[in-house]
Amino acid sequence: MDTGKTLDDERLKKVSALTRILQRPELGALAGLVLVTVFFLFTADPVMFSLAGVINFMTPAAQLGILALGAALLMIGGEFDLSVGSMVAFAGLIFGVGLTLYDLPLSLAIPLTFAVAALSGGINAQIVLRTALPSFIVTLAFLFILRGLSLVGLKWATGGATQLRGIQDAVEGDWLLPVFSGDAFPGLFRWLAEQGIVASFSNGTPRVTGIPVEILWFVALTAVATWILLRTPWGNWIFASGGDQTAATNSGVPVRKVKVALFMLTACCAALVAIITVLDAGSTDARRGFQREFEAIIAAVIGGALLTGGYGSAIGAFFGSIIFGMVMIGLSYTSIDQDWYQVFLGSMLLIAVVFNNLIRKRVTGER
Repeated sequence: MDTGKTLDDERLKKVSALTRILQRPELGALAGLVLVTVFFLFTADPVMFSLAGVINFMTPAAQLGILALGAALLMIGGEFDLSVGSMVAFAGLIFGVGLTLYDLPLSLAIPLTFAVAALSGGINAQIVLRTALPSFIVTLAFLFILRGLSLVGLKWATGGATQLRGIQDAVEGDWLLPVFSGDAFPGLFRWLAEQGIVASFSNGTPRVTGIPVEILWFVALTAVATWILLRTPWGNWIFASGGDQTAATNSGVPVRKVKVALFMLTACCAALVAIITVLDAGSTDARRGFQREFEAIIAAVIGGALLTGGYGSAIGAFFGSIIFGMVMIGLSYTSIDQDWYQVFLGSMLLIAVVFNNLIRKRVTGER
């Protein structure tokens, strides 16, 4: 054995703690979140960072974040899904029709909705894999197909309207309702209000009655996705499939199986958002999830996911989604015209991509 060559092997070189930090995909999103937080600390009403204010911007962040997690995993795997926003509307149609027209309990309507979403994601995947067409094009087509089916289906189900109501009456008293709708831990928050730990109204009712369940889903799914990416063979397969599909296939990675699973997972994330929002609103409509596909992809990119695949993180998508929620709601706490929202987000996207690109090149030595 040539000891000199072994010692010089770059795989055995020690990496500094700073270098390891700079290599993390979510660094740009974390830096962006800090900057946005500092900005609102100086410009927004302090109420924004009260418990009620944080819940206020974390709720839309969580709904977007669930979509962004699926989008991020799929992007790491080297593919896109532009149909997730339309899937929110289509899954909402399936869910709402099952509850109102067919009187299904949540224990049947929810699995049915996930099954239809997974089937749609699987169809997307099979078309992409069998035709070798870019997933961008295939899912763009499904964006219009699913939106159109939602519109036609709602008109069929309602006799001509594009909104389906009666959800709350259909699910009233269902044992599964608290898992997908409302606030969690109401008893804890009542006790905290009695102890003076959280703010309350004059009659003793807490100003914040609990944590919206979508936030809990968001945190739990982020933890699971992070564990899958960093601690399981599937995580290695996802990175390998997006990094170099040919090399991954030659190494025995089941690339086709991985990509089918990722498309199905992304569609199911959209179905979960549909279920949560339909139950919260008590209705569903054809425009539900409109343009959410772009926001989910942007949140994933802000979180460090590369458009070329093979790089990214679930935690980055988590931070990217919080930036969205904070800016979306935070502008209402300032004197700034809310029409600046999209300008602000577009700027954050550009800055995050440039920042992530520069850091990655500096760490890896790319030119």
